[in-house]
Amino acid sequence: MKHYHYIFTGSGLSALMTVYEMVLSRKFEDKTILLIDEDSKKTNDRTWCFWDENNLFEQVVSKKWDAALFADKNFKRELNLEPYQYKMIKGLDFYKLVFDTISKQGNIHFINQKVIDFQELGNHCVVKTETESFTCNKIFNSIFNLILVKTQNKYPLLQQHFIGWFIKSKEAVFNPDCATFMDFSIQQKGNTRFMYVLPTSETEALIEYTLFSKDLLSTTEYETEIQNYILKLGITEYEIIEKEQGNIPMTSYKFWKHNSKNIINIGSAGGWTKASTGYTFKNTTKKSKALVQFLLTKNNFRNFHKRDKFWFYDLLFLDVLDRRNDKGSEVFLALFKKGNPTLIFKFLDEETSLWEDFQVIWKCPKRLFIRALFGRIFRF
Repeated sequence: MKHYHYIFTGSGLSALMTVYEMVLSRKFEDKTILLIDEDSKKTNDRTWCFWDENNLFEQVVSKKWDAALFADKNFKRELNLEPYQYKMIKGLDFYKLVFDTISKQGNIHFINQKVIDFQELGNHCVVKTETESFTCNKIFNSIFNLILVKTQNKYPLLQQHFIGWFIKSKEAVFNPDCATFMDFSIQQKGNTRFMYVLPTSETEALIEYTLFSKDLLSTTEYETEIQNYILKLGITEYEIIEKEQGNIPMTSYKFWKHNSKNIINIGSAGGWTKASTGYTFKNTTKKSKALVQFLLTKNNFRNFHKRDKFWFYDLLFLDVLDRRNDKGSEVFLALFKKGNPTLIFKFLDEETSLWEDFQVIWKCPKRLFIRALFGRIFRF
């Protein structure tokens, strides 16, 4: 069996970003690295969005907005995002950037196979695919294990699930300078449901029907709602350029408990997804940088994770939506109706002080969160 220093089981966002950070650090040139994934990452399979005040991956940002719209049935507010901008990165552009970079490194290899098993055996690890086996010093696993979360009831599991259409319309109905962050004016049907619109010109946009809920819908249900919303926008003629579909786990489950000395779970498999929003890109940039720095000085992956106050905030929010999934629009309306959007985004980026936390949390519906707090105390 061929031996590597590091093997990444799965080559999604977290794996690619961690390897990319390794290359940029220039501290791992003497380490052999293998990425294994059944997906060759040669299609535009997803879109990542995030708010940012720096030049994070600016070379592959395809569009950015200085303003965003929040709306429900009876309220609309255009949010000034300064000093942030809302940015979009297409999956294929990111994959190309990373693979172009790592292809120049003689110590990094990629194998297009499916991982079927991996385990730690004393001071080394073994990874098995359908046709081969490899040994390594350490494993970075990003293959999500849904059974871990579903077989427990201490931490709720919701899903951010969506279908999106990139369309080109006959009518010029979009404002390319303003993204629609959340539009709750659509029927909620007992869930947290909203439309998400990213216009790239007056006639082109990504329109997504998104839910924060436990159960997925049929494809027809998502697409019917998108069609209805397109008509509501006043569009009578359009073509679908591309489609995307996603399902992101939203949970505060303690994935890090399953880390061992030589195996670490990363990405959604390691709890890197922001549990209360389903946003992944910004959180992953932070976690991957921290993990690379950790590798330079420490050896035991059990010591990587540090739980903080934001983990508990996310847990309470998920407790609210788990018990009253129909109240999501009410919670977000309370935040964005009069709240400072810059402070809210800073809070969601987990960069606020306790006083700033209080300013955001105080705007939330108090009865819902107090009940969730007492319920959570008895579940610990």
